[in-house]
Amino acid sequence: MAHRPVALTIGDPNGIGPEIAVKAAAARAASAAPPVVVGDGAVIRAYAERHAAELPWRDVAPDGAVERGALNVVAVDALPPDDFSPGAVRASAGAATVAYVEAALRLVRDGFARAIVACPHSETAVNAAGIAFSGYPSLLARLLGAPNDAIFLMLVGGGLRIVHATLHERLHDAIERLTPELVEAAARAAVDAVEALGVPAPRVGIMAINPHAGENGLFGADDDVITAAAAAALRAGGIAVDGPMGADTLLARRDCDVYVAMYHDQGHVPVKVLAPHGAAALSIGAGVVFSSVGHGTAFDIAGRGVADPAAVSRALDIVAPETVA
Repeated sequence: MAHRPVALTIGDPNGIGPEIAVKAAAARAASAAPPVVVGDGAVIRAYAERHAAELPWRDVAPDGAVERGALNVVAVDALPPDDFSPGAVRASAGAATVAYVEAALRLVRDGFARAIVACPHSETAVNAAGIAFSGYPSLLARLLGAPNDAIFLMLVGGGLRIVHATLHERLHDAIERLTPELVEAAARAAVDAVEALGVPAPRVGIMAINPHAGENGLFGADDDVITAAAAAALRAGGIAVDGPMGADTLLARRDCDVYVAMYHDQGHVPVKVLAPHGAAALSIGAGVVFSSVGHGTAFDIAGRGVADPAAVSRALDIVAPETVA
């Protein structure tokens, strides 16, 4: 096929993921390579009847081809039928969420799919299934046999790209875990990812841990020991780096191609203020092009038909922009 499709997993089947996956796939059904929706066939069909009734259904085999003008589906029947209950948090739905990602990874490994876009997950549901889970980056690391610290989250939205050195953990633990090596690894993963997205020799902005990058030791030596050391190593490796600098000052300048945040809220807040419903989240450093959305499962509106697929469409545009036409 001229363009390999993107595997679009439905996320938690009881959240808004199936709805926005079907809506986004329907919007791109006539594209050069329509995405393949991966999830329980019965769940996908329930939403297709409401939001893509005009499209023929196509069951896609891994050795087959997608069909333009159709809803292309790889069925992964992982959810017990009685547990399909939009708005309900179920352990079985959490286990199914993981099964969809595993199936999508197989499609990539087999050479059928070129990338993965995953709809929202519920950490509560996945952990209730007995699966240790703190987000898609950690899941990818486990499924691919990679160290957790080798895969990072990059949020894209509002004109910003922000990579997180740490992510879903207690703030105290995140700060304790920061090292020059971890910050440097996040920045190098950021450079590789942004170059893959078409930005040559990107400039990296390093956010400081403390306000004003420690104000010359007035607020502690953390930045001297950690972020400044990482920045120096990156510069020595030929990477253009600004910082470490207070996050507020650094972001106000808006002159870097990608930024490295030290912890979850430092990176999430600016992107979600600027793009509250349109942010995409890329897991980088895995050797697999993997994107997800920057919002949650929205159980409160699941099944009501009002969920906005903008973030899924944005994620698809990022990983496969040339397939739109």
